[in-house]
Amino acid sequence: MMTTSDDLQKDLESSSAEKVQDEKEPWGAKRWEKYLVAEVTTSHADILLLSCSFISGLVDGTIYNAYGTFVSMQTGNTIFLGLGGATPHHTTKPYGWAKSLTSIACFCLGCYFFSNMSRYLGALRRGTFVASFLFQSIIIFIAAAIIEGGAVNGSLATLTNDIEWRTELPIALLSFQSAGQISSSRILNLSEIPTVVLTSMMFDIFSDTKLISPLTKNVKRNRRVIAFLCILVGAVASGFIAQGTGRIQIPLWIAAGIKTVVTIAWMIWPEKKANAA
Repeated sequence: MMTTSDDLQKDLESSSAEKVQDEKEPWGAKRWEKYLVAEVTTSHADILLLSCSFISGLVDGTIYNAYGTFVSMQTGNTIFLGLGGATPHHTTKPYGWAKSLTSIACFCLGCYFFSNMSRYLGALRRGTFVASFLFQSIIIFIAAAIIEGGAVNGSLATLTNDIEWRTELPIALLSFQSAGQISSSRILNLSEIPTVVLTSMMFDIFSDTKLISPLTKNVKRNRRVIAFLCILVGAVASGFIAQGTGRIQIPLWIAAGIKTVVTIAWMIWPEKKANAA
């Protein structure tokens, strides 16, 4: 049955009336609940994921510089783990494989946790993104605070003949939270910005049949290129900051601050329009 113009007009008037009523309703528990369970638009959400790409470069560059392992790029960790058994004990990283194993295991746990959390709370709901990124921010803050407080060595000169097992703690925390970023990229259907992977993204860039098309004609290529640059710039920044201060917690504080801004952005992100479903 086709919808008449009168029916359409009534629907529009009803929707407008409901919107006005929502705006008049005081910010009590009911309105907050309605606000948090509302689905957000995915339009321009790539900006937030590009920020996360910068965070990945910043954090990975910092942790590798200090502890010789990654917390986001698990390809490198897999190679380090595989080489571990053949690495002689007198090298500068005799137990580097243990750090890589910790990172891989915690990243996998993070993938399981964040993906199931999104399914349970509702994938595109505002509250889901706020909870996810707030949790990620808190984890980075905790890792930075642990190092700042001296519980874990925050010096760049930690790659010694004996592993400092306490460094496993920030590695575990940071690896776990980084899984939340790629989980969000999948939920937002922005797989071209995985935020924690470079190899497949580089392939997608240079295998694109529209690689040299105008900027306005290939949005996915643009996102991939910018994501690559964000990771690269983050890594460069981590090197300069860490070398300048001699400590690794400063880049982590910066990363936590940026992710907090992303959390706030999700809190005020526009709601998905009814006709965009």
